[in-house]
Amino acid sequence: MIKQYFFSISLSLLFIFSISCKKTETSSYDATKKGTLSVEFDNIVGESNLQLNTGSYTNAAGEPFKVSALKYFVSNFILTKSDGTTYTVPQDSCYFLIDESDAAKHSAQLQIPEGEYKGLSFVLGVDSLRNTLDISKRTGVLDPAVAAAGMYWAWNSGYVFLKLEGTSSASIQANNIFMYHIGLYGGSTTPTFNNIKTISLDLSQRGVAQVQSTKSANVHLTVDILKIFSGTSNVSIAANTVVMASAYSQTIANNYAKMFSHDHTEN
Repeated sequence: MIKQYFFSISLSLLFIFSISCKKTETSSYDATKKGTLSVEFDNIVGESNLQLNTGSYTNAAGEPFKVSALKYFVSNFILTKSDGTTYTVPQDSCYFLIDESDAAKHSAQLQIPEGEYKGLSFVLGVDSLRNTLDISKRTGVLDPAVAAAGMYWAWNSGYVFLKLEGTSSASIQANNIFMYHIGLYGGSTTPTFNNIKTISLDLSQRGVAQVQSTKSANVHLTVDILKIFSGTSNVSIAANTVVMASAYSQTIANNYAKMFSHDHTEN
């Protein structure tokens, strides 16, 4: 009886200690301080790493292709804490151009309050407000003359949200090239298609992000560009060799909205 009594007491103390530790761990975050959250975009093709110019792949239509360029804008990040509250990254610090050809441009570095984050959302593209601001206010990665060169339609006054270029024997173009330059943000003066897509990801299954001022956290996303050809509809290169501001751009945009998934988190 005495042994059983002391055993029960020990279990109770262990439980109380466990709860105390959890409270201490939760309260260790200071929301008045900020830490760095890195969101890494790992571009892949199915089960393979994307290799520009050298990698050979096959899309859902059975067409072989190689990729020579992949770039896309991500912006307007919103983080959801484990308690359900959200933090919206200020817009002036919230635009990034992911460029497969430049290893330094494979991630977005966010400064956010300390805390545990279970959800992440962002826009694939550039919102209508930034598309229409005076050019003097679109600097950094949004500067059409420098960082965003080749990712802006001067003739259409708008950003290219995603650029995929490559070659395929299925292409009817010279040198077997194909290109998908997808933009368009709607608009009230001259309405167009709206290809801005919001991506929402649950981080709780593969690791929440624990952000603190003393150490950084990294959310690793995989970006499967095969989904550009098959996210919701199968896309044939032979039938759609060049896609820009046509109605078919909506099909490509609906597809690329499906290419992001959360792989793991490093704290």
